[in-house]
Amino acid sequence: MVKAVENMKLIGIEEHFLTTQVRDAWDAIGLGANDPSVAFHSGAIEGRLLDLADERLALMDETGLDVQVLSLTTPALHDLGPDSVDLARRTNDALATVVARYPTRFQAMAVLPVTVPEAAARELERCVTALGFKGTVLCGKVGGRHLDDPTVAPILECAAEMGVPIMIHPRVPDPAVRAAYYSGFTPEVDAAFATFGLGWHYDAGVQFLRLVLAGVFDRLPGLQVILGHWGELVLFYAERMAAMDRVSKLDQPIANYLRQNLYVTASGMFLPHYLARAAAVVGVNRLLFSTDFPYQYRPGREARRFLENCGLDAQERAGFAWENWARLTSGNGRDVCRSEGDRSGIERTNRGACVEQ
Repeated sequence: MVKAVENMKLIGIEEHFLTTQVRDAWDAIGLGANDPSVAFHSGAIEGRLLDLADERLALMDETGLDVQVLSLTTPALHDLGPDSVDLARRTNDALATVVARYPTRFQAMAVLPVTVPEAAARELERCVTALGFKGTVLCGKVGGRHLDDPTVAPILECAAEMGVPIMIHPRVPDPAVRAAYYSGFTPEVDAAFATFGLGWHYDAGVQFLRLVLAGVFDRLPGLQVILGHWGELVLFYAERMAAMDRVSKLDQPIANYLRQNLYVTASGMFLPHYLARAAAVVGVNRLLFSTDFPYQYRPGREARRFLENCGLDAQERAGFAWENWARLTSGNGRDVCRSEGDRSGIERTNRGACVEQ
């Protein structure tokens, strides 16, 4: 079994990067004054975010990861204005160059100018059809608008039509929410409490639940969403959420949307009992692997060790390691070229063509 796991292809679907151009754009609007997470992208973390070559590949080898699916770190372009349209396109073109240089090691999620939703939808379509990207990431609210706001609909509709997933990544809650719930300690504790300590994860989970309660998945039944950190707390309250079926007036019970429209990834939280809970709620075919690089990076081939000891059987483990992701990003979500599950396997691109990996 150990040898089988060691030879199994392993794809991390939530692995982050940053560019100097995006960092400069944040600085130009003084984003750090309103979003404490901007300060997290410094020192060694910043170096690892910016590197998309030798050092990153060496660290992937060290933890046992074969492929990283690259996505722009939070808060992405969510606070930028119309100028972000050009910045998103340039960032995606640069990302495509990296993927082309290392086609067996990197895949990509599109960077979108989300404050201009129609342009964001066009950029998502370009990234999928012309660049072969696998989906996109939204970092919570767009300005003052939740993801279920009608103005954001073009992005959701495009993803559903293209058959690619949207990952909802955490970002810091609104200042008023932070002041009411995450303040009163030292500035360092307040920032941690509002972000990686808890606030990030409540915020991302709430965004997904808003999509459910707003009937987005009734209108777009094929839309697939990914939540990190084993479901951003949502899965642990599935029974309580089900009580809203009495008043939601949705087409289906809330539990159905969890099993039909939600995928869940580890984000480097290598905890078998969390995995078991996620599998019980969404099903083993909706579990995805990720290390949340570079934030959760831990050396010593820990990714491989968790895969070996995660509690899944051989078939389920292969799904968690790479096959579920390959199926999700196969273009229509129903058909995928399968191999024996080793690193020389075959999978589909978003356009449906089978390519050797």
